[in-house]
Amino acid sequence: MEKVRLQKIIADSGYCSRRRAEQYIQNGEVKVNGRPCSIGDKADPRNDLITVNGEKIRADGVTLRYIKLYKPRGYVTTMSDEQGRKTITDLLDGIEERVYPIGRLDRTSEGLLLLTNDGSFANDIMHPTKHVAKTYRVTVAEKVTEEQINKLMAGVEIEPNVMTRPCIVNILLEEEERTVLEFIIKEGKNRQIRRMCEAVNLTVKRLRRTSIAGVKLGMLKPGEYADLTKEEMRILRSAIGQQDNTANGRKGGKRR
Repeated sequence: MEKVRLQKIIADSGYCSRRRAEQYIQNGEVKVNGRPCSIGDKADPRNDLITVNGEKIRADGVTLRYIKLYKPRGYVTTMSDEQGRKTITDLLDGIEERVYPIGRLDRTSEGLLLLTNDGSFANDIMHPTKHVAKTYRVTVAEKVTEEQINKLMAGVEIEPNVMTRPCIVNILLEEEERTVLEFIIKEGKNRQIRRMCEAVNLTVKRLRRTSIAGVKLGMLKPGEYADLTKEEMRILRSAIGQQDNTANGRKGGKRR
């Protein structure tokens, strides 16, 4: 394939404007196959490895998309379902890119779910070594004792030889027939919150994820989505130790 100027390749990828790409090149932040580049240099967008500040450029012109969705109860966190159940794909009208969920929420849970077509970003958010904090609002059927809270915070065994990491658990509301708790955890084992509650004899009535690394649901209603703002992207990239270079100004949408 004919070689193309680097600033055009970077701009066409949706990473930033051509002028901004030229600034990255001048600052020595762009590399081709590991080597720094200069203004006027060209590359093969299909075969050369092009990076900006260490981040790989999607040279095929795919626009990277970063979305937050309020997943309602009753939807499964998959792109399709052999059993014919409602999936999060049903909520993504108007999104042309093939995005996929970062992590999961089980069918009976609700709340914040992130989606993207940026594989590297998704892997970093999910990787256990990044310790990305996730916050949940959990309603249980029982009154909760101090002993139960202390056990949850210290870590409980959710299956043989599998312990949860220490976490934060706060009581938000106490009533006669229910207690509302706030969990802040930095791992993501399958159905972890529910299994933690089961381990200390608590019955979960409702579970809603409200925040990931400080990014919140905001004004989203169940079934609605929005593109992440520049500030939200900055928060997430900071949480995983990446420099934020995202220029994302798309508007969100909602279920129709």
